[in-house]
Amino acid sequence: MDTVKMMRFGALAALAATFMGFSAGCCGTATCPTANAKEIVQVTNDAFYTDGKFDAEKGKQAYIDLMKKLGAPVYARYTDEPGFLWAVDFAQGDFAAFGMGGVFWENNREKEYFAHEIFLLPGQSIAEHCHKPTTDDKGPLQCKHEAWQVRYGSVYGFSEVGEPNLDQYPEAKAMLAKCQAPHMNSVHVEKWEADGKVHRLAKDETWHFMMGGPEGAIVSEYATYHDGNGLRFSCPNVAF
Repeated sequence: MDTVKMMRFGALAALAATFMGFSAGCCGTATCPTANAKEIVQVTNDAFYTDGKFDAEKGKQAYIDLMKKLGAPVYARYTDEPGFLWAVDFAQGDFAAFGMGGVFWENNREKEYFAHEIFLLPGQSIAEHCHKPTTDDKGPLQCKHEAWQVRYGSVYGFSEVGEPNLDQYPEAKAMLAKCQAPHMNSVHVEKWEADGKVHRLAKDETWHFMMGGPEGAIVSEYATYHDGNGLRFSCPNVAF
C-alpha cells in the first residue's frame, strides 16, 4: 500500500471509530450520564383544566399524541367509540403527575381474566393501590393478580415488596405527586424497559404503582378479573 492510500485508510478508520463511539453513547469519562439519570420533563397542568375542572378529552388527546410519538398504533376505536379510551386525574387536580389513560380490552367475570392497556405521560404516576378479595352476586373472587409488559417507552415500577431504594432513582423521586410522596419512605423501585420482559406483581394484595419514564410509556397488563370493589388506594380521597 502506497503512502497516500495508507493516509486515506487511517483517516477513514479514525472517522469510523469516532462514529462508533457516538452511536454507542459512551463519553469515556467519570461524568458520563446513566440511563436512569435522564431528566424527566412533565407536561404542565394548565392544558388540562378549565376553571379547576379536568378536561378528559384533552387528556385523551395527549395520549393519542404520545402513541404517535412512540410509534404505537392509534386504533379508530380510540376516537370513534365514546368511553373506550379514557383519561383520569384520580380527582386530585394534578393530571401531570397523578393520572393515567387506558383501555379495557377485556374484563371477563365468567372466565376471570382481564386485559388492559395503560398510557402514561413522562413522569406521570398511577395512584398507588392494592387489590383485595371480594364477593359479588356470583360468589367469591380472588384478589386481582397482575403482570405488565412495557410495549413502548419505559416505566418505574414501585412496590412495597423489596429493598427500599427510591434514592437510587432521583429523577423519579422528584416527579412524585404531592399526595403520593409521603407514602414512599420504604418503597422498592425498578426501571422497566420495552424489552419483551413481563413483570409480575411481587405478592398478592400488596401496594404498587407505575410512573412513566422520560419518554412516557404504553404498557400491556395481563390479570385476573378486575372487580372495582376490591380496589384500595393509599392516598385519601382518590377517585377512579
